[in-house]
Amino acid sequence: MREVKMIRDQLKRAYEGEAWHGPSLKEILKDVTAEQAGRQPIVGAHSIWEIVLHIAAWEAAVRSRLEGDYVLEPAEGDWPAVIDKGEAAWREALAKLESNHMMLREAVSALDGERLFEPLAEGKPSAYFTLHGVIQHDLYHAGQIALLKKA
Repeated sequence: MREVKMIRDQLKRAYEGEAWHGPSLKEILKDVTAEQAGRQPIVGAHSIWEIVLHIAAWEAAVRSRLEGDYVLEPAEGDWPAVIDKGEAAWREALAKLESNHMMLREAVSALDGERLFEPLAEGKPSAYFTLHGVIQHDLYHAGQIALLKKA
């Protein structure tokens, strides 16, 4: 169970703060407006908004995997489309990210430490590998968002 608690702590730090690397995802997103989130300052790159929806989708997919439903891809797709670029829709996207993240942390808390190293499905990676992967994924995209804010 110690390992489960450590993974949950790393998920929390990557999302909320006190991470070794610097600002967390939530800290980076704190002052981003809908207009800024929808911009694509780098041709061919995703917007902040698209990245937020992408992270939220994959956190939900990982939670599904932990709960016994091994999905290959999130229900809304790998890169969900931004339909409405209004401020209310941006707040909804941030709320979805928060909700999906908190539900993932709850699913991690419910993990049996012995199950951590077993494959999540036949021929698939373990929860341990998958959870470290989702933490790395969140931080990779947090770095992208930090750069997009400056562009």
